[in-house]
Amino acid sequence: MPLKFLIGFGIFIGYYVIVVILFLIIKLLFQPPRELFRKMLHIMCAMSIFILLHKFDIWYLAILNLAVFSLALYPIINYLERFPKVMEVLIERKKGEIRSSLVIIFTAMSILIAIFWGWLGEQWKYIIIASIMAWGFGDATAALIGKAYGKNIIKSRFTDGKKTAEGTTAMAFVAFTAIFIILLIYTSFSWYLCLLAASVVAPLCAIIELISHHGFDTITVPLSAAFSLYFIMMLFSFMGV
Repeated sequence: MPLKFLIGFGIFIGYYVIVVILFLIIKLLFQPPRELFRKMLHIMCAMSIFILLHKFDIWYLAILNLAVFSLALYPIINYLERFPKVMEVLIERKKGEIRSSLVIIFTAMSILIAIFWGWLGEQWKYIIIASIMAWGFGDATAALIGKAYGKNIIKSRFTDGKKTAEGTTAMAFVAFTAIFIILLIYTSFSWYLCLLAASVVAPLCAIIELISHHGFDTITVPLSAAFSLYFIMMLFSFMGV
């Protein structure tokens, strides 16, 4: 077990090292827009869920991996924040943003793993993937579309006054696509049931993202997606469809 954990931990670290280096090369060569680069890093974090679910045999080892990785990375980022030019490369909007973002997403992943793998059993692991993909790709698309094409700001006491109808619509569409594809791949349900489930959960993801503030959509969106998807799947099973 310790050897398997070390192998999984090594793969997890290697993944982040390789992707960060690749992204920095892309940044130096192509100079992508700041927000696009930020969301590329954002999606990179979301994709690491596949390593956690496929390279660790036991759920609590996957969570332990996140805890050890966070404890090791946190002081490194804290030190690097002394050098503004370094953090500017990583497109940090304000001091501590990257540290806090990592803590939030790893917390969300840990909760999902504990519930939909540790508690309910590994047959529900696909819900973790679907919810993280819905958040990762959906939130990134919402930000990019909203900033580039958003003209209709959604004004409500529940929103921060910056989110747009265009961004929220894009979030719903991409979250729908992500959930639908994951359900088709990982479940035995008919395509039309996968379509129905995605059609219900995706708009909820968009609404939760819309009303979440200060980056907490990183935890509210995947959790709301996971629980709503779980109850829909249970309903399908209960109905025998």
